[in-house]
Amino acid sequence: MIGIAVRTLRFHKGGFLASFAALFLGALIVVGCGGLLETGIRAAAPPQRLAAAPIVVTGDQRYHGTVQELIFPERAQLDAALTAKIGAVPGVAAAVPDVSFPAALASHGAVTGHNWASARLAPHRLAQGAAPSGPGQVVLGEDLADRAGLRTGGSVELLVRGAAQRFQIVGLAAGTGDVFVADTDAGRLTGRPGRIDSVGVLLAPGADTGQVARAVAAAVGAADESGPAVLTGDDRGRAEDPGLIEGTDDLIPLAAAFGSLAALAMVFVVAGTVGLSIRQRQRQTALLRAVGATPGQLRRMILAETMILAVAATALAFVPAPWFGRRLLEAFAHGGVVSDTVAFRSGTVPLIAGAGLAVTAALGAAFMAAHQAARTRPAEALAEAALQRHWFSAGRLVLGVLCLGGGAALAFGTAGSDGPDAGGVATPAALVWTIAFGLLGPVLARAITAALTRPARALSGLAGELAAANARARTARLTAAVMPVMLATGLALSLTYLQTTQSDGTRRAFEKAQRADLVLTSTAGGLPLDTVDTVRKTPGVAAATAQIPSRGFIEPATARTPSRDSGEEESAGPQPTELALQGITAQGAGQTTAYRAATGTLTALQGDTVALPTRYATGHRLGDPIAMRLGDGTRTRLKLIATIDARRGYETALVPAALLAPHTGTGLVPQILISAAPGADRTALATALTSIGRPGLQLTDRDGLAAAQQDQDHTQATMAWLVLAVVVGYAVISLINTQALATAERRREFGLMRLVGATRRQILRMMAVEATLVAAAGITLGLLIAALTLIPAGLSVLDSALPGGPPWILAAILAAALALTTLTTLTATLVTLRGGPDTTG
Repeated sequence: MIGIAVRTLRFHKGGFLASFAALFLGALIVVGCGGLLETGIRAAAPPQRLAAAPIVVTGDQRYHGTVQELIFPERAQLDAALTAKIGAVPGVAAAVPDVSFPAALASHGAVTGHNWASARLAPHRLAQGAAPSGPGQVVLGEDLADRAGLRTGGSVELLVRGAAQRFQIVGLAAGTGDVFVADTDAGRLTGRPGRIDSVGVLLAPGADTGQVARAVAAAVGAADESGPAVLTGDDRGRAEDPGLIEGTDDLIPLAAAFGSLAALAMVFVVAGTVGLSIRQRQRQTALLRAVGATPGQLRRMILAETMILAVAATALAFVPAPWFGRRLLEAFAHGGVVSDTVAFRSGTVPLIAGAGLAVTAALGAAFMAAHQAARTRPAEALAEAALQRHWFSAGRLVLGVLCLGGGAALAFGTAGSDGPDAGGVATPAALVWTIAFGLLGPVLARAITAALTRPARALSGLAGELAAANARARTARLTAAVMPVMLATGLALSLTYLQTTQSDGTRRAFEKAQRADLVLTSTAGGLPLDTVDTVRKTPGVAAATAQIPSRGFIEPATARTPSRDSGEEESAGPQPTELALQGITAQGAGQTTAYRAATGTLTALQGDTVALPTRYATGHRLGDPIAMRLGDGTRTRLKLIATIDARRGYETALVPAALLAPHTGTGLVPQILISAAPGADRTALATALTSIGRPGLQLTDRDGLAAAQQDQDHTQATMAWLVLAVVVGYAVISLINTQALATAERRREFGLMRLVGATRRQILRMMAVEATLVAAAGITLGLLIAALTLIPAGLSVLDSALPGGPPWILAAILAAALALTTLTTLTATLVTLRGGPDTTG
């Protein structure tokens, strides 16, 4: 039968090419997503600025001793005294401290500043001039100097820590766009004297990197929970960008979800295409049964054909799959999902997994189709080929009902989730609903089509009557045509409106929390905290408060964190609770923000205090100490002075700005919220606020603040739209593929109709009605999937059964599904009708 299988591939090119295309594209997407998954697991980010140091010691951003991996969002600083301790380790030639700080050129935007000693770690060399050796001296990167028109011997004004400082340009460094100051200046400019970001370790000749790294780890106490991290290899990139850890960790579930969606689409597409291709040859298969072929022989023949196609398609997909994975990673990096320093890593595991999934999907589809063809008795073979009586099974019904139960459970889970988390539950719910409807497709498609046939007959006469008769007689073919429409429509609606719903929820929560009329920011990276008092005293200002966003953790009451090298397993007991932090100045907060105390008072937010959302304050009373970790990992105990009511999932804990600022990346206030006094002249007020003696001040209104928030939401949107484009794009290709194949199957039927007098126009009218029925059935099922997915998400995020987002998206998706189905069907019909009647197909 293997030989027969090989020879049959030559005589059914249309069906096999359609199956091959579905397998190839599916394998391409799945293998590419597998590469993304491996990239997230490896978290490889080859160092750039610290590349010359084989070993880098930096603050550990991981919250150790937890079941779920948690990351501190702010850079954990090191004591500068560690540099000397590391330099004394045998095998270390030099220990070089690294300090970075944000800055800006008044006319050329933001730059990054470093201490000059760290230039040795890149390494950067002087192209002109000398190194900075004292206060007020700076070396500019050649690229920056060219853009700004600056030269050695001149001077430049840098905006640092909310102030303008003039520096003498003593040199230019090759291969960089950053600025370098003397080591003595760097600590002052960071606002953290005696604290550094990292230490680059240069080795003595002949020293072994691994041995020295272990010795350095022992010297600095890296095994302790609060000790620094000692990095080698690609891990050194984490010292340059602390956010890299969280970004690559996010890439793991993202790639898994992306791959799962693609795999689901692949299973449906391949099953439909392979099954339809085999049904095209049902008459030939029936003849083989009639002349003595056994069921086992037929199954082996069909499985062999599919195996040949699957192996060829997946082998071909191996070549472009890494390229596809890299393009996906670049798109995620461009959208801010991950750092652009993350290196794509795809080994043999994604290739094997993708190949296995592609072949398994193909063989599963082929086995089901082969089982259907092989179980027919020889005496009924030809009748079975003509009528397609066997179209459903009890096993399929049971699995479909089980999936409906799973979808219902996930729907309840979605409705009960916190708003920002609803999408994480709703996406797998959409998958389960799609699987359930796919398994129950023959029943659902037949029921929907039966309901639509009477209107079709009434509106289109004989063409509608013929289309309805074909739908009733060819249930298997109808189901194969409806499933891709359902898949494309359901996924497009679900994924699109999930994104718009989440965006609307974030926007509403943000707008509800803001009461300010104006927002003051600075291009110098932030403003000193005392600027709030200056702003508050400005004529025309009714109230002003600092706003410093961060994240922190409430530690469990029974917290016990084991040593990293103790060998103890992480406890499954009480875990830290992550929540958003907002540093504010209590005076003026009531007029500039919507935060209101449910118990206690926010005016008491001074010193080491905290106001917790009501949900997170359960079990505590006002005045109780709350053990917390701030964004840089610093442990603290804060007195609970108030509780705040807020919508689930959008809660924020409030702490004094003076407490939070030193534990953020800049130590400054990113923005000051301002309420104008009644009747104040806004133009005069704007002029007064931008003239308070701070450089780089920028003033915007509430609309500008909302626009900035929308820009921050762009990262989440990038992920959603990219997933939508690839997965739904694949589903659309499958829709076109399947509709063309299903129509081409009917060459013999069209030939017989031509012989009994039907014209091309009459056949085209009939097929147009059939395509409309198929599109209507698929769209109806897709709408059901979307409704079952989006209603719980809307209830969770917006307290509404209606999702967020404009209605034109719905109209566009439905119109596209109808147009694609109709145009593909009619185009394939015209191609099939070329020439005279043919009854041999």
